[in-house]
Order: sequence, then structure tokens, then C-alpha cells
Amino acid sequence: MSATIISGTETAKAIREELKQEVTDLLVKHQVVPGLVTILVGEDPASQSYVAAKNKTAHALGIHSEQVTLAKDTSEADLLALVAKYNQDPKIHGILVQLPLPKHINETKVLYAIDPLKDVDGFHPVNVGKMVLGEQCYLPCTPHGILELLLRSGVQTSGAEVVILGRSNIVGKPMANLMLQKRPAGNATITLCHTRTKDMAEHCRRADIIIAAVGVPKLVTADMVKEGVVIIDVGVNRIGMSESGKAILAGDVDFDSVKEKASFITPVPGGVGPMTITMLMKNTVQAARQAAGLL
Repeated sequence: MSATIISGTETAKAIREELKQEVTDLLVKHQVVPGLVTILVGEDPASQSYVAAKNKTAHALGIHSEQVTLAKDTSEADLLALVAKYNQDPKIHGILVQLPLPKHINETKVLYAIDPLKDVDGFHPVNVGKMVLGEQCYLPCTPHGILELLLRSGVQTSGAEVVILGRSNIVGKPMANLMLQKRPAGNATITLCHTRTKDMAEHCRRADIIIAAVGVPKLVTADMVKEGVVIIDVGVNRIGMSESGKAILAGDVDFDSVKEKASFITPVPGGVGPMTITMLMKNTVQAARQAAGLL
């Protein structure tokens, strides 16, 4: 048996087509154009690439996109003032401050300064609290994307044993919370493993679904999973460079061996990654609808 590949690239493409139509309808029927600003401090190449991809996607969908690039020695006060300015800008429905920030800037203070109604990353404690309570809010983009991958692949989560590897605030914790809720792609029984878990392999062997988000290349091997398991690999690890100078990537799962036992598996690259930016766009459109009183 070889697993069915869950293509994040194809799923993201389908969702973007839906969003493009929604953006067109907002303009034609309500004269509303969703607006997103991305704020980048410094010249980190990975952050620059990610911000460029966000802007390109926004433009392709008809979303108004602005990018502000600040010098790496920009003061915390100046960054907070910029956030406050966009909080008041009616053309901007989503504010995204690209992380990580330089060490002299308090990331928490900056994220908390964003208006929760414009926090399309879903990191503000108001949105985190609403997510935990199951209320309407902007869901964090990567977990939201994973829910869509499971839903659109027909994976049954109700009653399933789900093992999540990693307890980050960006993936592990929100993923666990969302999947235990009474919602589509929810109603699961959750085990959350981390660096102090005594026998991670034993937990994994019990799992119907494994979501790996620890940042350790090929951590999950074939002997750690049961036949028919569903694998969602969030890890993106650079393990070398090709002769052409391109980064060689590996996930947190040993794809080649595990795919022979799994029923479904996401690849790296082309799995969870494309979904994250797509769900950011979905949150931005949701923010525009909310600001216009259309939700």
C-alpha cells in the first residue's frame, strides 16, 4: 500500500479560486475591497521571501495589498506608531507584522497592539481566547489550513486518536484545541507530545492521525506508525543544498518509508506550506466582511 498524497498546492489553488469569486462579489455588490498590510522590519531573506509571496497572492486575488519595509534599527515606538496608524485606516482590514522581529523590539507588545479585528494572523489574545471558547474569530493560519486539508480530503476525525507533535503557540496548541472542539474536522481525542514526553513512539503507534510540527528532520519513522495512519507533516527543515544552490527540504516525517504504511500523507514541500498564506487571505476577506457588517 502507498498513501494518497494530500496536495496542499492543489487544495490551496481551489480555495483561492473561491476567494477570488468572493472578493469580486464584495466589490460588485458592496463596493468593498479587502485590504492587507504587511510590515517587515529588517532584511531577513526568509522573511522577505515570505512577505513577497503574501503580496503576490493578495494581488492575484484582487485584495488591496500594502507592504512597509523598515530598517532593522527601527525603534519599538516607531513600529507601534505605525501599527496604530493602520489600526485607524479604513482601507486596511488585516495587519500582519512579520516575525521574527529584531531583538530590541518586544514581539508580544507589538502583536498585542494590533486591533483584534485586524489580527488576521490570529495571534492576539482576544482571538486566541475566542478560538478556545469556539467563538467566531480569525483562526491561526497554519492550523486552519490543516483543518481544510483534512476536510477536503475526506479524512474522518470524529472519534479519531490524534497525536500532535509539538506544543508551539503557532501550531501545536491551537491545533489540539481546534480538533477537540465540536466542529468539522473536530471531535477527536487529542494527545499532545513535546520534548518532555517519555515515549513519543508509543503514542504515535496508537494514532489514527499524526500532525508533526517539531522542526526535527525525519523524526517520525515507519516503525513509529500503524498501518492506515493519516500523516500531516508541518515541518520544513533545510537538510542541505543542491548543486544548483537550491535548499533541500525535509519534513518532520521520513516520507519515503512512512508513505508505505499511511493511508494519507502530506509532502514537504507542497503540503501544509501553501495553505498557510491561503488561509491568511481567507482571514483578510473575513475581516473585510466583518468591517462592512456582512457577517
